[in-house]
Amino acid sequence: MVQVSQIQKRSPLTNLVQRAVLDNGITLLVIENPTADIVASRIFIKAGTRWESKHQAGLSHLVSAVITKGTDTLSSLEIAEQVESVGASLSADTATDYLQMSLKTIGSDFAEIFNLTAKLLRSPAFPAAEVELERQITLQDIRSQQEHPSAIAFEQLRRAMYGRHPYGLSSLGTIESVSGLTREDLQNYHQSYFRPDNLVISIAGNLTFETARYLVEKALGDWEIPTNSILPINLSPIVCKPYQVVTPQETQQSMVMLGYLASSVKDKEYGALKVLNTYLGNGLSSRLFVELREKRGLAYEVSAFYPTRLDLSQFVVYLGTAPENTAIALEGLHHEIERLRTHQLTDSELQTCKNKLLGQYALGKQTNAQLAQVYGWYETLGLGIEFDTVFQELVNNVTVETAWETACQYFVEPYISLVGPAKFVENCQI
Repeated sequence: MVQVSQIQKRSPLTNLVQRAVLDNGITLLVIENPTADIVASRIFIKAGTRWESKHQAGLSHLVSAVITKGTDTLSSLEIAEQVESVGASLSADTATDYLQMSLKTIGSDFAEIFNLTAKLLRSPAFPAAEVELERQITLQDIRSQQEHPSAIAFEQLRRAMYGRHPYGLSSLGTIESVSGLTREDLQNYHQSYFRPDNLVISIAGNLTFETARYLVEKALGDWEIPTNSILPINLSPIVCKPYQVVTPQETQQSMVMLGYLASSVKDKEYGALKVLNTYLGNGLSSRLFVELREKRGLAYEVSAFYPTRLDLSQFVVYLGTAPENTAIALEGLHHEIERLRTHQLTDSELQTCKNKLLGQYALGKQTNAQLAQVYGWYETLGLGIEFDTVFQELVNNVTVETAWETACQYFVEPYISLVGPAKFVENCQI
């Protein structure tokens, strides 16, 4: 029996997000939007970097790179021709807390491309030649990143903050881990996590809920839940012990990063941290850009980020500067963070941040692909489609006092990551 629930979403669109759980455990979300003859879908697998061990780091990425490259009956070229012949798009990628397949077509071609995607989802061939090709490409990408100061700085910051937890791993993996991955590893990963009770399928566009459900059940309804349970993940604890990491490198600029362990998406401070991130690093009017680049001329680039995570996230501010300005840039970044602990935002500053954040959020839900992504992502993280409304309420409910209390709670002592010429970074302290 299929159970369907509906909620009204806050969007310029006046449609309903409809949710069903199929008999074999697949969670289906449908957003009916007949305004354009385009249908987009996101198929989320509850896997990703968070489910990797250190010695297999990069496995999710390699799976996503190869999964569209063949089935038992179709070659990579035949798949590409089938997709491109109707002007559709089909891809796969991985993230920290999930792996996904994405497709977009005109309405009349959706059934054909979805059926093809279902075959890849259920029975990828992982051709040996394609596995080897993508592994070599990944290794080259890793080596290329090791030449960029910003990538090095973030890599060492992430490892310092997360230790043995999978969040400390790059999604690409390491030279050592990727070199050891085999086709059998990809097959075992697929067998472990690609199963109907571990899927969220989100579809948005010019089709009805009934049509979408019919297409999904026809393609995947006979996919049975395996008798074995999904393997539990053994996550190492994240321990907050801030320290400084430095990589001397003769570069044209120094990279300065400060990181703070921050709340997961399910913690009550999530909304306040999103507002503070907007205040510090979102756009040309942000505090960091105005103070450190425009007024003081310290930064080639400067910003902040606070990603949405199932486990403890990270709040990071960073700056690229001339090597001789490394020390003063570090002091400047730290001063702006400390200022949030010693000075409350004004009512006007807070409201401006809220308006910017919620405006950008609304703009991120205009296309069918964006709608499928947002609602499918929320469902995959265990937040439910209701989080579309909850997030906006969390932001609107942030006060000057709660923003200040959150800053005082989280911005205590930073992890520090420096990359640049030795004489400018090795003795640099706050």
